[in-house]
Amino acid sequence: MTAAALYSAAEFRRRALRQNGGPADTAWREHGDHLINPGAHDFVLGLALKDAAVLVPVVDHGEDARVIFTQRTSKLRKHSGQIAFPGGGIDPDDRSPEQAALREAEEEIGLAGDHVETVSRLPHYLSFTGFRITPVLSVVRPGFRLRLNPDEVDEVFEVPLSFLMDPKNHERGTRPFAGADRFYYSIPYEGRNIWGITASIVRTLYERLYA
Repeated sequence: MTAAALYSAAEFRRRALRQNGGPADTAWREHGDHLINPGAHDFVLGLALKDAAVLVPVVDHGEDARVIFTQRTSKLRKHSGQIAFPGGGIDPDDRSPEQAALREAEEEIGLAGDHVETVSRLPHYLSFTGFRITPVLSVVRPGFRLRLNPDEVDEVFEVPLSFLMDPKNHERGTRPFAGADRFYYSIPYEGRNIWGITASIVRTLYERLYA
């Protein structure tokens, strides 16, 4: 396989269906930035976690697949201005994390579900802010048109999958949280900084599919 084909949407789909590590339902213990934060495991498990889902949209650009990210608006009460995957809380009417992730992606950026093939899930990400997040891996067919919700998203951009899956681009940072230093993953890209929950999900994607 050529280096380019390694980062095609077809190869991403194949690897997503044959992930490294244990079953996605229980493998959250093996991944996430709680592993680089001493004592965080017990802290997170002590929270009343709310269920959420995010869509990890990999756009099929031939051998050069790219991943969609959003820049959240500064108007939001939580995580304002941060880079994220489309997603949000799982509503009572949502039949599955997949449906929730697709619904949120359409509400936030106008990504129509008929352009999206959901493939599999990553292990849950348990956040320090009290969410149990299910990342839904997907392949997006080109030709879609986006319509951003200005109350939630300022901008949308794409990053090459090959860049995200190179561990040399995964940095670690630290900042105070709840009276202690919290360590987190950070992935700088063209003047932007993908960090926190989103970078940790990217790191898990690397560990499960490309490590």
